[in-house]
Amino acid sequence: MKSFFSKLLHYLPLIKGLQTGLLVATGLAGYLSARCPIFNMGTIAGLFVSLFLSISGSTVLNMWYDRDIDAKMGRTKKRPLSSGIVSDGEVLRLGLTLSLLGVGLAAAMDTLYGLIIFAGLFFDVVVYTIWLKRKTCWSIVWGGISGGMPILAGRVLGLGGFDWIGIILSLGILFWIPTHILTFSMKYYDDYKAAGVPTFPSTYGFYVTRAVIAISSVIAAFAMGIAGWGIGMTFGYLRILIVLSAGLLTLAVATLLRPSEQVNFGLFKYASLYMLSSMILIMA
Repeated sequence: MKSFFSKLLHYLPLIKGLQTGLLVATGLAGYLSARCPIFNMGTIAGLFVSLFLSISGSTVLNMWYDRDIDAKMGRTKKRPLSSGIVSDGEVLRLGLTLSLLGVGLAAAMDTLYGLIIFAGLFFDVVVYTIWLKRKTCWSIVWGGISGGMPILAGRVLGLGGFDWIGIILSLGILFWIPTHILTFSMKYYDDYKAAGVPTFPSTYGFYVTRAVIAISSVIAAFAMGIAGWGIGMTFGYLRILIVLSAGLLTLAVATLLRPSEQVNFGLFKYASLYMLSSMILIMA
């Protein structure tokens, strides 16, 4: 039993719990934006489990495919897979199992919901990680599309179909992701360069990267505001969302006009807090 739990602890970092949890939260927010205050706990539980399994599965598969470049980067070379603590075959089987269970449960709940979850997994693993990540810095656009799928899937599950609010929410995530990823790629510029992974800073320079962050932050904040208005947020909730968006925009402009490692890392941390807070407001 002790060895089982020891093994389990080695696998937990492979699912990137904080990142997976944030994406699951966007899916729940998408569903509750359409169904709140009507609760169907069985559906919500199924939504949670299917998203957690499929997102965890895609993350594990990404880690499996990227094990060679992870071994070259200081921040990732001690991960269980790249350091050899767990085997390649075990990780591949785990990723495929989680992905199949998650997509299968999603499809059993609702066909369209399942298709969107599968599309998110496909864009993340096949298009972003396998095809484009090592070729172009613009791969983050496709990674962003994948990141926007959970909230769209949740909204579709709640409504039974697409609507403009679901699309706007998904776009909000899509344009938020450059703020999150590009600040990270600036902080770990040397790591990515050592691994041979093209990033915006290595391709276009730091100033252009900061400009892209500022522009994407403006679009993301605007999209979230429009979506909040569309789902019928009261002024009190919208006011909180506006304050949160102002913080995001202030940091994005600060990293452009007064760049520093502290401001850059502050924006990286705040971006995650901003998205989580926005999802809580939408669920509320």
